[in-house]
Amino acid sequence: MVEAIPRYALYGEGSAPVPGGFAHIETIAERSALHDWEIGIHRHDHFVQVLLVEEGHAAVTLEGEETGLEGPGRVIVPAAMVHGFRFRQGTRGFVLTLSTDFSTRAAGTADPLLAMLARGGMAQLSPEAAARALWLAREMLVLQQDWQQQDPLFLALAESLIRTLGRDHGKADAPIRDDQRLARFRQLIELHYRQHRDLDFYAGALGLTRRTLSRLTAARLGCSPMELIHRRLALEAQRLLRYTNATATQVAAELGFEDPSYFSRFYLRMTGKRPGEERGG
Repeated sequence: MVEAIPRYALYGEGSAPVPGGFAHIETIAERSALHDWEIGIHRHDHFVQVLLVEEGHAAVTLEGEETGLEGPGRVIVPAAMVHGFRFRQGTRGFVLTLSTDFSTRAAGTADPLLAMLARGGMAQLSPEAAARALWLAREMLVLQQDWQQQDPLFLALAESLIRTLGRDHGKADAPIRDDQRLARFRQLIELHYRQHRDLDFYAGALGLTRRTLSRLTAARLGCSPMELIHRRLALEAQRLLRYTNATATQVAAELGFEDPSYFSRFYLRMTGKRPGEERGG
C-alpha cells in the first residue's frame, strides 16, 4: 500500500469534505507558530492557497524545488500541487484558502483570474500592490470574525486580491487562452490518467477527431495529447517517489503500470532520471 502524501483542507486539520464556496484567511503566525514556523510537505486536492508575506522570510517548496521569498511577496499554490513552507520566526503575512469553485468567478476562459488560480507561482510584490493586497487581507480577516458562509463581500475582496497580484506580475503571468475543449481535456486527464486510456477515448469524449485534438494541443501547448497525459502521469509518479515511502514497483502498480521495468523506462524518458534517483538512489 503506497503511503499517501498528506492531504488537508487547512494544514493539520484533516481532509474531510468541505462545501463549495469555502474561503478562509488567517495570519501566517496563527498556524505556523504552532508547528515551529514550519508547514510540512502536503497538498490540497480541492483548494487553492495564496500566501502573502508582508515582512520576513519564507523558504517555499513547490513540487520539490525550494526557493526563498522575502517580504513583500506572494505565492499562489494551485490545487493538488505538493508544497511546504518554512518561515523565519516572526514572519508576518496571511494565508488565504479558497475552494476550487472560486474559479467560477472568472468572466470566461480568457480571464486572467483562471490562469492565476491554475498556474500559481511566486513573485515579489511592488510597494503599491503589496499595500493594496495586505489591506484587502486585513479587511477579510475582520469580516471572517463575523463569518457567514459564502459572504459575498469576503469573496469579492478575495477576487480583488488575486486580480491585484495578477496585474502586478505583468506579462509573465498572462494567460494562455485555452478554449473550453482544452479545459475539458485537462479535466478528463485528471479523471482518467491512471487508467491509461488511449487517444480515441479522449477524442471521443470531447466529440473531436484524434487529428483535431492533436492540432488543438499543438497550437496551444506545443505538444501532442499523449505527451500531456504522460506529463501528468510522470508528475504523479514523481510526487509519490519523492514524498512517500513507496518503492518504484509500488508506484508503478499504483499508477496502473503492469510492468515495473516499463515504468522505469517511461520515468527515465519523461524526467531524465531513474525512479531510484528521486531519493538519492
